[in-house]
Amino acid sequence: MKSLLIRLTHGLYDQDIASEERELVAQWLSMKFLVHEKGKYTFASQYRAGTIGLVQERGAYLQSIGESIRDHFIDAANLMGAKNGDLVIAQRLMGRRGGPQAKVVLIAGRSETFSIAVVAQGFGGLVLQDIRTLHPAGFALSELPNAEEGSLYQINNQSGKIEAYLGNLSDPTVDEKIVLALYNKHDAFDEEVLRQAREFPKEVDASLYPHRRDLRHLPFCTIDPVTAKDYDDAICYVPDTNTLYVAIADVSEYVKPFGAIDAEAIYRSFSIYLPHRSIPMLPRELSETLCSLQGNVDRLAYTFEMHLDPTTYDVDSFDLYESIIHSHRRFTYEEIDAYLEGNFTVQSEKERLALAYIRPLNDLTAKLREERMKKGYNFRSSELEMRIDAEQNIVSTEFAVETPSHALIEDCMLLANKAAASMYERGVFRIHEPPSPMKLQSLYTELASIGIFVEFQASVKETITAIQAEAERRGLVSEVDTLIIRAQMQARYAPYNLGHFGLGFERYTHFTSPIRRYSDLVVHRLLKAIQAGDTEEGSYVLRNIESLCTSISEKEREASDIEIRFHERKFARWAATVIGQEFKARVMKAEDDVFAEIHDVVTGASVAVTGHFGLMLFDDVVVRIEKADLATAKITASFVRKIEKETD
Repeated sequence: MKSLLIRLTHGLYDQDIASEERELVAQWLSMKFLVHEKGKYTFASQYRAGTIGLVQERGAYLQSIGESIRDHFIDAANLMGAKNGDLVIAQRLMGRRGGPQAKVVLIAGRSETFSIAVVAQGFGGLVLQDIRTLHPAGFALSELPNAEEGSLYQINNQSGKIEAYLGNLSDPTVDEKIVLALYNKHDAFDEEVLRQAREFPKEVDASLYPHRRDLRHLPFCTIDPVTAKDYDDAICYVPDTNTLYVAIADVSEYVKPFGAIDAEAIYRSFSIYLPHRSIPMLPRELSETLCSLQGNVDRLAYTFEMHLDPTTYDVDSFDLYESIIHSHRRFTYEEIDAYLEGNFTVQSEKERLALAYIRPLNDLTAKLREERMKKGYNFRSSELEMRIDAEQNIVSTEFAVETPSHALIEDCMLLANKAAASMYERGVFRIHEPPSPMKLQSLYTELASIGIFVEFQASVKETITAIQAEAERRGLVSEVDTLIIRAQMQARYAPYNLGHFGLGFERYTHFTSPIRRYSDLVVHRLLKAIQAGDTEEGSYVLRNIESLCTSISEKEREASDIEIRFHERKFARWAATVIGQEFKARVMKAEDDVFAEIHDVVTGASVAVTGHFGLMLFDDVVVRIEKADLATAKITASFVRKIEKETD
């Protein structure tokens, strides 16, 4: 339903309406919600589709699709029973004081299309409860297959039917099924998708591509996590000419519009990465084999050849072309870090050729980063890395630390993404808007709570730089960066350019990961159409670009949520095994409710803290685990004592 509303918001052509959507579109047209002009359906001027938010006694707010803020107030009498997060069609009310107002005319979809329910002990015996709210799920146990305590079911909230039996809550492997089912994601590909994927050859025959530039003589290499299988990007640097090659898997050569593979890729939009495995956007025959830039095999690539000014480190000129490469070596981040530290033994001539440019490239990217920081920001945020065993219980967790090898690859990819964004005025841009005045004010309130006071400067950039300088002086760098990140707007995809605030770039897009991000695949198609002078193909790529950008932004948030929710469920299982034990933690929220993050034998588990007295943001404390609810994945801990900070 959300996909249909997004497409109608931006304009939906007759030929793009799915057969199962036609009756609904016709119904909404007859109800005057839609207009039909020049072969395209859009919402009539007085109607908006959006999401209900901040439901309170006096009313709620509508966040229209495509808007980054809540833009209409809806009085409680005009909600039609809509709840927080529901998808609605609303009619604008004219002539009202106090800002734009609207009324709900149709609830198009409930906030949670799918929910998960568990059989649990109630007052009168076993009952079926929603795992998020623990409210009754509205089914008699006699209606359920395999009903016993802990049984889990996926429920379709639109049809009110049981979709699937997922397993039992006592089984740690069910956590993956829960988080995927909440967003109706799946790992398996349809047979038609797999059939099309298997029709491709296993290897690349270079003789079939005489028009491609042959770069197989260059010592390309890939640098990725040790567990990676989908290698999107390879690099090669020629120090003598300051020429950087960034070769990206040419997915668009294989995945064409209208095919079953493309349709599934649009639906998924992103690969999802869990600690033990991935749920890929593309079938593994492509994502881990034919498209993946593996070592010692020929692969098709779409390559930026960039010449850098040795003084300013700007890209003087670049060329973009289809190519064939032969990666000399697949390196891990750890191997490149070891090499940069002088702790790596070269085993072959291919390794020697690939490693020969790594140190000069590392020097170059360090200078690039230094220049970039003059306009952008260096927020110290870390990604949680979780390792689980064969039974899918936690082995260890830690926050990833950026190393020189990570920074080297990141800066190479940033150059390619910037170059791609410079080649069109309308397409897919990765935008990041500056924080709103309201978010900045909230940031200042939180900073004051930890004793940091900085006056507003002439610009947001200068203000944040001043805040970071004061944080460094006070020894609160990581804490303040956490608050600054909270105050940021969320980066998203858009068909127009608004710049990227965090990176300090005037133009930016995503070009470098077409195996795992659909946005990048679209950018490749657009650039190829532009380079070929094919205006018809370019127009086709851009036809539904507004709705596509909105949709992939939503899918990106879903993929991120799935990864976070999986971590939460694993932390809850760990906590259930250590009830009554005490751990060190840091307060990360200190309002009406207090939440702390454990930094002990495991790192990153969020716990609700009870029995606290006057705790402040970022206080270090000891907490005792009291309860771990496997259904809701919530952990409760009691306050034991405060850990006094050491003073010089």
